[in-house]
Amino acid sequence: RSVRVSGWGSYVPERVLSNADLERLVDTSDEWIRTRTGIRERRVAAPHETTATLAAIAAKRALAVAGLAPDDIDVIIVATLTPDYPMPSTAALVKEAVGNTTAAAFDIAAACSGFVFAYATADSYVRSGLARNVLVVGAELLTRFLDFDDRGTCILFGDGAGAVVLSASPEEGGGMAGLEMATDPDGAYMIWMPSGGSKSPPSSETSKRGEHFIRMEGRETYRYATRTLAASALAAIERAGWTPEEVDLFIPHQANARIIEAVAKGLKLPMDKMFVNIHKYGNTSAASVGIALDEAVREGRVKAGDKLVFVAFGAGFTS
Repeated sequence: RSVRVSGWGSYVPERVLSNADLERLVDTSDEWIRTRTGIRERRVAAPHETTATLAAIAAKRALAVAGLAPDDIDVIIVATLTPDYPMPSTAALVKEAVGNTTAAAFDIAAACSGFVFAYATADSYVRSGLARNVLVVGAELLTRFLDFDDRGTCILFGDGAGAVVLSASPEEGGGMAGLEMATDPDGAYMIWMPSGGSKSPPSSETSKRGEHFIRMEGRETYRYATRTLAASALAAIERAGWTPEEVDLFIPHQANARIIEAVAKGLKLPMDKMFVNIHKYGNTSAASVGIALDEAVREGRVKAGDKLVFVAFGAGFTS
């Protein structure tokens, strides 16, 4: 069946953490952050907010745009690496929060690539006829997992959520035209959280060692991401039978402005083909593509029938 994006929405917390604020917390500077990442500020969740509450607001906004009642949704997929709990799934909590009583709900863990992985899964549900409407949410509350003594990571990440509804459509030609998904476990420990799982359960010792914070080998990750994002995008474009020049807009994961510039250069495209909002939100991991898509639509950068490319790269070296 043909598939269309029928709804979209996003939510970011009110509190802004600027580069100037970080200068007072860690040995860094506004210029250093901006020149290396393109980030000027990021959002931080309020104490009462959780990944599920951020996700639920974005989801309700997407449902409103789609004009659907909560129980019109057959499947709810939440992409996150910062779930409220190891169990139950964050998707189950989102289902309750939006007032749905009928949908299957589950999480996807693919880090920063999570939204794209979830989108591909949702497209398959609708295309195959197994579902008519699927809600996809990427949501993260990363600031609670940052070591604010580590300037290599604490400057990068922010909180937020983005959502879309994918629906069956009577119009021909809708839906995902080409897909490239990959996972390279060689990079499994380049971006990771050392403790909290079954291999190293949480304890007072793991807490003292700071092993519940995100750790990253920044230089190696940057190199790999720069190569992989362009290659993944090009593979998907070729499978769609398109050329890069035909694409109306690229909506990349917002990890680093220099990486996005490298992708444009690798595809021999001008930067105005790339949607960029990293300066406002930093890296929101699985939320970033959904937030960017919502903003791109609201800014008039996307219209019905456009050819779009979503491309992302994340921990576990997913792409």
